[in-house]
Amino acid sequence: MSGADVVERALALSQADDCIVILRQSSSANLRWANNTLTTNGATRDRSISVISVVGEAVGVRSATAVDGLEELVRASEQAAREASAAEDYGPLVKGIVDEEFPLPADEASPAVFATVARELGDSFAAARAEGLNLFGYASHDLTTTWLGSSTGLRRRHTQPTGYLEVTGKSAGGSTWVGQHTRNWSDLQVPVLHDEVRRRLAWGARQIELPPGRYQTLLPPSAVADLVAYAYWTSAGRDAAEGRTVFSRPGGGTRVGERLGPPGLRLSSDPYDPELSTTPFAVAGASSSSSSVFDNGLPLDATDWVRDGSLTALVETRASARKTGSAVTPYIDNLTLDGGGAATTDEMVTATAGRGLLLTCLWYIREVDPETLLLTGLTRDGVFLVEDGEVVGAVNNFRWNESPVALLGRLAEVGHSRPCLPREWSDYFTWARMPTLRVPDFNMSSVSQAS
Repeated sequence: MSGADVVERALALSQADDCIVILRQSSSANLRWANNTLTTNGATRDRSISVISVVGEAVGVRSATAVDGLEELVRASEQAAREASAAEDYGPLVKGIVDEEFPLPADEASPAVFATVARELGDSFAAARAEGLNLFGYASHDLTTTWLGSSTGLRRRHTQPTGYLEVTGKSAGGSTWVGQHTRNWSDLQVPVLHDEVRRRLAWGARQIELPPGRYQTLLPPSAVADLVAYAYWTSAGRDAAEGRTVFSRPGGGTRVGERLGPPGLRLSSDPYDPELSTTPFAVAGASSSSSSVFDNGLPLDATDWVRDGSLTALVETRASARKTGSAVTPYIDNLTLDGGGAATTDEMVTATAGRGLLLTCLWYIREVDPETLLLTGLTRDGVFLVEDGEVVGAVNNFRWNESPVALLGRLAEVGHSRPCLPREWSDYFTWARMPTLRVPDFNMSSVSQAS
């Protein structure tokens, strides 16, 4: 059965008061390489279905990775709803939105998208061998089609293309990393990425040891994306209103309206952004503080989370918005941080007075304190020393301790925003546009032996 047929069949089987069916079908292709040689390539297909039954004000959810036994799955979700207590987020289902493309089959990914990339990688491998460098990496191309239907007549469909490429270069002087996301691979040029790897490895020819401390630091877009995405994931309005996050106001309420960063700073999401477009309607297989099964199919709109440096919105479902008196601002799967700056990373390096650090990326990010959103992690694949506007060598790695929210209030400079790939969260949060940030006193808490 086609995806639309499966959804229709499950809805027809339902005996619940209301029913929502979510079917996802993914088709992906990938390449891996190590030591200047392609090692593996593969293609996979995955299918998953979730049936959400509503009985009274209670919800039951059951999921499977195959559509065999569909009636049993529907009955199991109904039984789960009968055994559950009333849902805190209970509300009317979204009604009446029908996408014309709902009956269409899933889009299929093909390894053919890698034809140019594979050829360019071959040229880079030959050049790397001649230069005494080793290249490692991964390329992924995925097409995920989502069908969403409900007993209220909702019929929604969306296909999300997600591609990205990561290259790690190694030499006797150390390692470095570059990455880029892409929708159709036409904008990705391996020679450009290879040139950047070569440049950074050349910086590492001189090794310098530095002690821990607070350093003027340039955080490139990838590192900024990893930090800002973590803050976004903790921005549920319900949690903030309950006093459990960095966005909670002391004494009660949330920090909406409070200044977090410099004038002109804007953090936003837009499902229709041409470079970062994502699913334009809410999809929730389960309810949480930042999502609600009752919001499934709800249209998503461009949302400012921070405007002119002030917090303007938190992630609010319809249920949490009713409780907090806020606007409904659902989670959207992309982020843009923009401060109006025009300087590139290289220009910000040139403008660095005195001593500073230029990072490549952050790694192994973990939360230490939710009330301040204090995070800890490691630098990775190249920390470079900048002296009076020039990169003079590579330094040791550090463990760092910082809150991304607190950092916004201490920014010394915001560069030009550009599309970028988060390093740590690339599998979970691919679509970001971030600037390079200059932080006058980034906390490198200890020296790390990680490479």
